[in-house]
Amino acid sequence: MDERPGWTEIADADALVDLLGEPQARARDKVRRTLTDLDRDWLAASPFCVLATAGADGADASPKGDPAGDLVHVVDDSTIALAERPGNRRADGYRNILENPHVGLLFLIPGRGDTLRINGRARLVSDAPFFDAMVVKGHRPVLAVVVEIDEVFHHCQKAFLRSRLWEPESWDPDGRVPRRAVIAHELEPSGRTIEELDEYYGPQYREGLYKA
Repeated sequence: MDERPGWTEIADADALVDLLGEPQARARDKVRRTLTDLDRDWLAASPFCVLATAGADGADASPKGDPAGDLVHVVDDSTIALAERPGNRRADGYRNILENPHVGLLFLIPGRGDTLRINGRARLVSDAPFFDAMVVKGHRPVLAVVVEIDEVFHHCQKAFLRSRLWEPESWDPDGRVPRRAVIAHELEPSGRTIEELDEYYGPQYREGLYKA
């Protein structure tokens, strides 16, 4: 990376600790290697997570969503699986996993400020007996990310409090940023008009969420 005039960069772990200090014992020692019943309850209540991966060409963070109870299949106390649902087929994160199995996951429950974090090693599985338990709206996944857990722990809510993420009075979804059709028209040339893109991202988009 290029040096930037006037920037003071932290380049090693000792400098980082000097700046931030050491974590409190409670934060340092809360990491576990297997799921508890409370962790399982959290995963069952979570409809959304972010999957972070890294490969030779860089890093990727990909959102994953399904109805609560269908997002995560718990294989055992140290293994979970996430289904791949129909998408844009870029598969950036999956390509990373083929190069580097280490992944990080952040599981959210709407309205909750705390989160559940899981770090582990992933593999891509195209079929397994548990796929039958991952059917949503009649659609069986063609791929799953299976993660062997190295670390699992709950994270505090400070980021959510600072961002006011779950406070509706702070929301302004259309105030500064144009609607999805306009963004697609300007940044993702397809030859479609804005009116055609509005129709594409309309009711039919929701209706086709689980169709290949």
